Amino acid sequence: MRSSLAPGVWFLRSFSRDSWFRGFTLLLTFLIYTCYHMSRKPISIVKSRLHQNCSELIKPINDTHSLNDTSWCSWSPFDKDDYKELLGAVDNAFLVAYAIGMFISGIFGERLPLRYYLSAGMLLSGLFTSLFGLGYFWNIHVLWYFVLIQICNGLVQTTGWPSVVACVGNWFGKGKRGFIMGIWNSHTSVGNILGSLIAGIWVNQEWGLSFIVPGVITAIMGIITFLFLIEYPEDVDCAPPQHHEGSDKDQDNPEDPENSPYTNRESSQETMTSCSKEPCAEPVAISFLGALKIPGVIEFSFCLLFAKLVSYTFLYWLPLYIFNVAHFGAKEAGDLSTLFDVGGIIGGIMAGLISDYTNGRATTCCIMLILAAPMMFLYNYIGQNGIVSSIVMLIICGMLVNGPYALITTAVSADLGTHKSLKGNAKALSTVSAIIDGTGSIGAALGPLLAGLISPTGWNNVFYMLISADILACLLLCRLVYKEILAWKSSLSKGRGYKEI
Repeated sequence: MRSSLAPGVWFLRSFSRDSWFRGFTLLLTFLIYTCYHMSRKPISIVKSRLHQNCSELIKPINDTHSLNDTSWCSWSPFDKDDYKELLGAVDNAFLVAYAIGMFISGIFGERLPLRYYLSAGMLLSGLFTSLFGLGYFWNIHVLWYFVLIQICNGLVQTTGWPSVVACVGNWFGKGKRGFIMGIWNSHTSVGNILGSLIAGIWVNQEWGLSFIVPGVITAIMGIITFLFLIEYPEDVDCAPPQHHEGSDKDQDNPEDPENSPYTNRESSQETMTSCSKEPCAEPVAISFLGALKIPGVIEFSFCLLFAKLVSYTFLYWLPLYIFNVAHFGAKEAGDLSTLFDVGGIIGGIMAGLISDYTNGRATTCCIMLILAAPMMFLYNYIGQNGIVSSIVMLIICGMLVNGPYALITTAVSADLGTHKSLKGNAKALSTVSAIIDGTGSIGAALGPLLAGLISPTGWNNVFYMLISADILACLLLCRLVYKEILAWKSSLSKGRGYKEI
């Protein structure tokens, strides 16, 4: 009797242990990328402090500026009339470096230990974020210093996304990946919210601390990552995830999330059996061109370019927009802008849940993008009429704008990184994630730059640009949406056929 219970007891213990490690890895990677985004956010909060209207403030007794100078309280070199272009250049320095570095970072992330790679990236990111803030205490007023710091920070921050996606992909199979990663991807919005709130504490006093505090927290998290991150389940004798495993019954079931037009439905049971008998060769990391040939990578990459253009324009310019249009203070504008990220958390979870249930990643993204365009138009025209309407529309816009962005960078990237064309080789997660997010980062660089150039002509034109980008993102998914509709029709036909039998 005791021997018959032993396998069941072993299974429960193994399940509990595996679940604990998976939960720990999910939490740790969540905190890691929360810190990355937290360190990016302060610049958008501090913008309104670097250049502000000083006419309503009391000038210090020892100030040397003329009486007619209305920018005496601004921070040089951002105290001139072209401050929007200069602030746009600082944003763009980070984002262009991030976009370029991302394509390279994925290749390194596939070939280097993720623990070392992430730890080094977080330590360096904390350093450069703090150096930006130290410009206040060192009384630095030259543009090249802030631009150079942003370039360095943009490069080292590329270590984050491919690595955390690869790490989560190593631990979690397809299953309900959209829902799990939708919740997990809320780290982006949580990081933005924390970055806004932390920066808001010091924005009106010693704004350098708005950068130094997030930088120190990020560096500390880098040390924790080095000590505790576990890259692979096998490293702690846990069962690896079932990326490609499944019975024939599962594969024929149209409700199974595995049966996506661009995800793997092959079984790797035979491979696992052969590996248990004799040692298997270590899978070779995929090449850059090989990753581009995976069906769906190019479409989703360019869709993310325009989706991220919209999202990052809100990320970098929304506090200043609220400050200028709604006439809130710098801290109040920063706090109110966090509601966009609250909506992003809800949107990311909804997108993952709906795409799991419908088995339609592209269709889910497309519908949310279609709805986002009129909502952005309405927010610009009536969103500032009252605090209630502003709160509601910010949350809705955040849901619809960040939902597709979150889904593509998480579940879709993980799906494509374990595509059936890879024949069970999961050594493509980091490269595929880097290609998709790197292409999206081009849009992230273009959005704030265009906003800086267009905003002097009026905020209406900025929103027209964002709506146009949203529509283009939607159009790029048309082929994949069509394939998903055909797959649904085929599934319904099979379902009716089974009922008739």
